[in-house]
Amino acid sequence: MLTRILFISMFCFSTSLSIAMDQEGWIDVTKHGVSKQGELSTNQIQQAIDNAHAAGGGTLFFPAGEYLTGAIQLKSNITIHLDAGALLKFSTDLEEYLPFVKMRWEGTVMQNFSPLIYAYQAENITITGRGKIDGQGKAWWDEMYRIRHAKEDLPLNKYQKMWDELNPDLETAPYYQGTMGMKFFRPPLIQPFECKNIRIEGITIVNSPFWTVNPAFSEDIKISGLTIINPPSPNTDGINPTSCKNVHISDCHISVGDDCITIKSGRDMDGRKHATPTENVKITNCTMLSGHGGVVIGSEVSGDIRKITISNCVFDGTDRGIRLKSARGRGGVVEEIRISNVVMNNIKGEAIVLNLFYDKGTTEEPVTERTPIFRNIHIANVTGTNVNVAGNVLGISEMPIDNISFSNINMEAKSGFSVHTAKNVEFHDVQISTTDGPSFIFEEVENLILDNVKTSTPLNNTEVVKLNNVSNALLHNNFQMMPSDMFFRISGVMTSKIYLKNNTLDNVATPLTTEMGVRKEAIQE
Repeated sequence: MLTRILFISMFCFSTSLSIAMDQEGWIDVTKHGVSKQGELSTNQIQQAIDNAHAAGGGTLFFPAGEYLTGAIQLKSNITIHLDAGALLKFSTDLEEYLPFVKMRWEGTVMQNFSPLIYAYQAENITITGRGKIDGQGKAWWDEMYRIRHAKEDLPLNKYQKMWDELNPDLETAPYYQGTMGMKFFRPPLIQPFECKNIRIEGITIVNSPFWTVNPAFSEDIKISGLTIINPPSPNTDGINPTSCKNVHISDCHISVGDDCITIKSGRDMDGRKHATPTENVKITNCTMLSGHGGVVIGSEVSGDIRKITISNCVFDGTDRGIRLKSARGRGGVVEEIRISNVVMNNIKGEAIVLNLFYDKGTTEEPVTERTPIFRNIHIANVTGTNVNVAGNVLGISEMPIDNISFSNINMEAKSGFSVHTAKNVEFHDVQISTTDGPSFIFEEVENLILDNVKTSTPLNNTEVVKLNNVSNALLHNNFQMMPSDMFFRISGVMTSKIYLKNNTLDNVATPLTTEMGVRKEAIQE
């Protein structure tokens, strides 16, 4: 009886699958001239897309097999479905990515090679299934290295000349001319440009030439269940929405040659010209392994970034964990950021970093549209082990980082958490255990609350908390459980209005040390 039930169930499943494949709207590409033995089929795939679009839409079904194509352009109401066992490989012939199209590259809109999968002003586009996409990016990496590392000036190749002709009025900042001078820009693997209602689900992607999933100027985007694996390789970020809104990224596993997930909105004057923020973004339930950063905001933030939540993620082996970065000249506002429930391990640099000196040294300048602004950023419920630097906040004097908080954080790190040039800063229930130096350092900070901060590994002759030129600070409810030599060290002629209230430091040999230059009235106990 059981055997008969199993047979009937398998027959019904097989029949329903066959019906699904034959029903109207499903297009088996192998029945439309597309080879599944790895023969180049760019024209056939594009023709199937165009025909389905003309008929109102449909699903292009790639059964198990190996497919080879150049750049393809999705149209409205088109789904690409890669069945389990389907491998879609992209050609290593650069001719297959012509003609140039309008796209965004590292925050600058330009005419360039077509992304491997491109869409322009399309709606209701989907890439789904259990199959794999292989960008075969090495050919692109090698050509980029050949140009970048040439020992002598090379004649422009065909594609560089095309880029010159098609981008005559492109304006970029002087510091970026080295990159622009290459005139050779690898395409992202997937870039919908000015599109709506995008779904990318379930697939595995490997060997991207450049950024992997990179929607630009698009909205209503759901990216879920992806596995993205790129080897050590140049700028092969995982998921990079730029100037997009209403983005959900969930349940992805990412190990790449650059940042795992990065949120962007345009670079310098070109970003301000398009003035399109990235907003309403949710990132959740993702794991990140190799990468320069786990989740990164910036450095291209010139169009503003706001209303971002990051939660329930694991970073294991990334160079940094949470990273927000920008610089003078970039402009743009980064605000309304909430990060919670993050576990980190084996972080080679900072677990948490907010840096307004990224990629160029600068000096103070008047506040203008060039001035980057970081504010209203809150991070909670973070655990970190085997971390090099627990955290680093580095603001600029003309626009200190404003209104930031860190709550319920436990870190085991070589170096502690430092905050430089910021205002309205709060630490609540934070334990930073270091092997070198203080657990907490605050310099040029205004309006500071430290509430129950401590270390589990106090160091000999080393303070737990160091304050230098800090004003208007409440240091309260701190209880150092482990016997310690020193707790607070306060210095700086600009230090003022330091209030120590309700601290229990009986286990500390020297609870407070003040250095020469600190006025007696600056500290009130």
